Order: sequence, then structure tokens, then C-alpha cells
Amino acid sequence: MLRYLTGGESHGKALTVIVDGFPAGVAIDTDLINAELRRRQGGYGRGGRQRIEADEVDVLAGVWQGRSLGSPVTLQVVNKDYKIERLDDVARPRPGHADLAGAVKYGAPVRAILERASARETTVRVAAGALAKLILREFGITVFGYVLELGGIRAEPVAGSVDQLRAIRDGSPVYTLNPSVDPQIVALIDETGKDGDTLGGVVEICVDGVPFGLGTHTQWDRKLRGRLAQAVMSVQAFWGVEFGLGFEAARRRGSQVHDPIQFDPARVSEPCLGYVRPTNNAGGLEGGMTTGQPIVLRAAKKPISTLRKPLESINLETKQPEPAEYERSDVCAVPAASVIVENVVAFEIAAAFVEKFGGDSLAEMRANHLQFLALARQR
Repeated sequence: MLRYLTGGESHGKALTVIVDGFPAGVAIDTDLINAELRRRQGGYGRGGRQRIEADEVDVLAGVWQGRSLGSPVTLQVVNKDYKIERLDDVARPRPGHADLAGAVKYGAPVRAILERASARETTVRVAAGALAKLILREFGITVFGYVLELGGIRAEPVAGSVDQLRAIRDGSPVYTLNPSVDPQIVALIDETGKDGDTLGGVVEICVDGVPFGLGTHTQWDRKLRGRLAQAVMSVQAFWGVEFGLGFEAARRRGSQVHDPIQFDPARVSEPCLGYVRPTNNAGGLEGGMTTGQPIVLRAAKKPISTLRKPLESINLETKQPEPAEYERSDVCAVPAASVIVENVVAFEIAAAFVEKFGGDSLAEMRANHLQFLALARQR
């Protein structure tokens, strides 16, 4: 079972993630992990915190001579902006944050809640996802995320190969696949920042090379669609997720929704095993399992809750109305959020892969995977 736990606070000494169940023998590429951490820090509309931090992973355990040991892999990212002991408490909870609910639930200062609830925690979730990608790339599986919509402006992806699209995304200030729309989005972010407001958006994730049979129909909590949705919705500020055709499926007749099944013997060597579909409205998942088609999901992120022009709140000591507190924040973090969602999706795909082709080592997983493909092609 591949899983992880994170620890740390936004302005604490460091953030840590322990990844358990990681197979032995996987080459650990810290350059890849650090590249994902840098992407998470980027994107137009970020605040001053990203100019302070230079996120870089430190491997503390579970690796020897550049390869995983099969024991828990422990990763750490040090916070340069470490100052939690010097920070005052927050008297006026911010609408949209965990401040009020957490303070009431735990009987704790708001500071204790917001430091852990902060999206800064996703730094090590990205590190865990990037680590999981090292398993996926051994089996030709790629996970690719980008911004589809920001502040109501849709950036319809242009056509191109994965490498071409990755170059377009990485050259975009807002991580879209449509350079012609980027200036309009940048201008909107500038305008919104001057107004003291924030913006949300929609990100899309595509997973290619996924084999048949990840996940299962047998129990509700093991269905891969549900596991992916839970992983995405656990990311701070995400309010919705859809697969394939998504909510549009509810507006169509069944004959316009479900993907017909065909067989092409020329494609039996591909992940689809020759079972091809003229459409992918299901987003690569049926009955909680992968179908050999690409997984496609979209997720909606609300605007950041911390506003320079604060909304109405109360003072927790006096219970009198006052403007909410303001903590240093971003105008827009949708580009960064696309990186976070890409990596939490990668981790869930890797977890399902380890579950299906499980073994204590990469070599054992390879053997199990090849045996499954041989048997599946005989069906």
C-alpha cells in the first residue's frame, strides 16, 4: 500500500512527508522533484512568499546510493521564512479559511489552525507526487496538468504532441496551452490585484499510458474515480472535480454519453490492449477501474480567501464586527494549483499501480505487470 503523511506548518522550520510502501530499486531523481517544486512556486499572480522561499527537497531516509530501499522514504523542504514563534495570534478569522471552524473545534488559537491549514503544506504533497512519478515513468505513464480557465477566461488548448504542449505550458506565465489568451489573463490578474481581490479557475489533468484494471468495482472506497476525487478535493481551495465529459453528461442522452467499444488488433500492444473507443467521455474510467484510455479530469479552484480588502468578520474576543485579518497572500494561485493537482493525481495513480502490480521491488512489479499483460491479451 503506497501512502504518505505530511507534517509541518506554514512558517515552521520545515515541511516533511513520509512515503510508505514505496518499492525498492527505483532510481530517485531529485532534479525532477525539485523541478516540480519550482513549478509550484511559479505562475503569474503569486505573492511575496515565493520570492523568499527556494523550495528544494532533502532526502532524509529510504534511499541508498540513489535508489529506494523499500523502507519509508522521508523528504523534507526547509522553510526559509521560519518565524512561527514570533508571530502573533489572529483575532479576526478570515471567511473562506479554516480559521473559525478550526479554532472552535480544537479550542485553539487561530494561528495554530491557519499555520497547518495553509496551502504551504502542498509543497511536500508535490514532492510526494513527483516521487511517485518516478515509479510511473518506469512503465511509460505520464501525468500532465495545465490551466484550462482562469477568472472566467477559457484557454482552449491548442493541438500538439505531449512534448510540444509541455513546452507551451512551461513557457506560459499562467501555465495554459493557449499563448494567445495569456495576455488577457495576465491583464485580468493585474486589474484584480489593484482591486484588492483574488481569482480562481479550472485546471485539467491528463494521464496517458495507464493500463487496464487499476482500481476496482468491488468496494466503494477502492474505486479509483472516488480515490482521485478525494485526493483532488483535499487540496486547499478546490470545490469541484469532474471526469471526461463531466457535468455535461447530465445534460445529454445516454446514446450521446457512453463510449462505444471497438477492437483494433493493430493496437493490442498499447495500454488499451486493442479495445479502442471513438470517444473518451468517461475520462478513462468505468466502474471504478481504468479502461486503457487516457484519464482526463478537471478541478475547480475557488479564489483565494485572503483579501487585501477584507470581508466582514468578528473579533473573537469581543464578538464585535470587524474586518477580517489580512495575511500575506497571492492574487491568483491557479497555475501553482495545476502543479499541485497534477502531482496528487500522480500519487493516486502510482498507489493504484502498486496495488495492482504489487511487489516489494521494482523488478517484481515489472514481472507482475508483464504477466498481467500476457494474460489479458489472451482474453
